Amino acid sequence: MPVFVLSEELAFPPPRLAAADGLLAVGGDLSAERLLLAYRMGIFPWYSEGEPILWWSPDPRLVLYPREFRVPRSLAKVIRRADFTVSMDQAFQEVIGECARVRRESGEGTWIVPEMLDAYCGLYRAGVAHSVEVWREGRLAGGLYGIALGKSFFGESMFTRVTNASKVALAALVSHVQALAFDLIDCQVTTGHLMRLGAREIPRERYLEDLRRSLRGHFRPGRWAFDEDAFFGLFSDTSDKAKRPKGSRGRGFG
Repeated sequence: MPVFVLSEELAFPPPRLAAADGLLAVGGDLSAERLLLAYRMGIFPWYSEGEPILWWSPDPRLVLYPREFRVPRSLAKVIRRADFTVSMDQAFQEVIGECARVRRESGEGTWIVPEMLDAYCGLYRAGVAHSVEVWREGRLAGGLYGIALGKSFFGESMFTRVTNASKVALAALVSHVQALAFDLIDCQVTTGHLMRLGAREIPRERYLEDLRRSLRGHFRPGRWAFDEDAFFGLFSDTSDKAKRPKGSRGRGFG
């Protein structure tokens, strides 16, 4: 399949025309309008510093249906002990900055280049992007961020500075979106970490159909607030009863 070059027109080619590796198009911009159109079409940006903007729609797609989230016994104990404090939408810029910083420190490199950071902070100010922050002794220990549209959450990246902090952030996200009756969490590309927690690969066509249905759900931009009672209630008595398959590749949400 060819890789499409975007013009100034606010449009994308159909996702099914993506190359075998998921690359669909190059170019365009990171305006809020283009980013939100991309997510609604099942497309996301992913590129490195010095590269043009690259747009992707992989097949298969890694998705976590909230009710399929699996909590290992060890994580359940951490949650019940309240080792961490959780908040939402209180430190978005710090979370996205840490996601980039941790990857650079590990030598992985990052797609969260300055213009990406600016674009997603703009979406946060518009009430469309959200963060989950996990704190320990007053310090940011882990977190994640992503986009909410319709009844879908599009996970962008997560980080951890303290063991289990990013898992607690994901558990808090699952608790919150279940309360909002969300249909799915888009994890984008496969990681073994997320598959062990219940995410699974589905064909792109199924993902796009699920996404279309989900986007019919009511969406109201605005800040999220963490419901501690719902969180501890959801994970107060859970066990790890299932073995999960191993995954490969990693963009960032895992």
